[in-house]
Amino acid sequence: MSVQKQSKLNQLSLEQHLKNYFGYDSFRPGQKEIIQTALQQKDLLIIMPTGGGKSLCFQLPALLKPGLTIVVSPLISLMQDQVESLQDNGIAATFLNSTLGLTETRRRETDIMQGKIKLLYVAPERLLSEKFLPFLELINSQQGISTFAIDEAHCVSEWGHDFRPEYRQLQLLRETYPDVPMMALTATATKRVREDIITQLNLQQPFIHIASFFRSNLYYEVRQKTNLKNTFAETLQIIRTIGGSGIVYCNSRKRVDEIAHKLQQNNVSALPYHAGMNDEERTINQTKFIRDDVDVIVATVAFGMGINKPDVRFVIHYDLPKNIEGYYQET
Repeated sequence: MSVQKQSKLNQLSLEQHLKNYFGYDSFRPGQKEIIQTALQQKDLLIIMPTGGGKSLCFQLPALLKPGLTIVVSPLISLMQDQVESLQDNGIAATFLNSTLGLTETRRRETDIMQGKIKLLYVAPERLLSEKFLPFLELINSQQGISTFAIDEAHCVSEWGHDFRPEYRQLQLLRETYPDVPMMALTATATKRVREDIITQLNLQQPFIHIASFFRSNLYYEVRQKTNLKNTFAETLQIIRTIGGSGIVYCNSRKRVDEIAHKLQQNNVSALPYHAGMNDEERTINQTKFIRDDVDVIVATVAFGMGINKPDVRFVIHYDLPKNIEGYYQET
């Protein structure tokens, strides 16, 4: 880092940068130490519950360091949600994914090469594709890559609740760019998964932060599931009683479509979300939910990964979650 660019860090405190970029007066527990460590070009592993402020841990350093921060995100809905939130704060962020046409993709790539972008969100399969790797090298040689931020890092581990094979290939980033620091982030990871993340991503003596997982604003209730008719009736009653925005999780696409349709028939504003829908359909439904154009989203488990909607009033698991880690992530 040059002396001129270092001065940006020295002139203002981290609290002042936090206020200037994000409008917050103070950091949440652990955030400042994480950010200070990230600015020292070290690898990090961050375990922090959903809503705990994980994203800020790589977003603020990205704005204070020279070069481009590349954020690896597993879901189109997740990256679009975060980029829109950053852009609303006037922050130069963008994403590249399959929802974009060729012209728009080229325009965004030009902005990146001209240094107009500080955070780029991209899926692992695109990042490591034969077509994208030369562009990545071009970015590094001309703009510089400041950090690889691996969001939902539990996906790298076969011991995790949402293993994704394409995440395993991310170790290529360390092999190709050994001097670029890496920050791995997730809301849930057992000790075994944490160790696997460090091994698979080849994190070098990482700073590890594990936040408390107690969330006082949440109330949990378990109900016995008797038959499908009664289960739907109870679900409908909960939605009508609590009101507001909510998520209903189902284990299959068929069940998602079925429950969304039945809710609509009962005058509940609901839409489905699952991998059987095309990218455009999923994006439209997610956007409607985020913007309060629809009250309830009925989804498979992928939807809950990092969605930022502070006014969700209820989460209903219509089917039994596959494991406790997945259940925690989704609530």
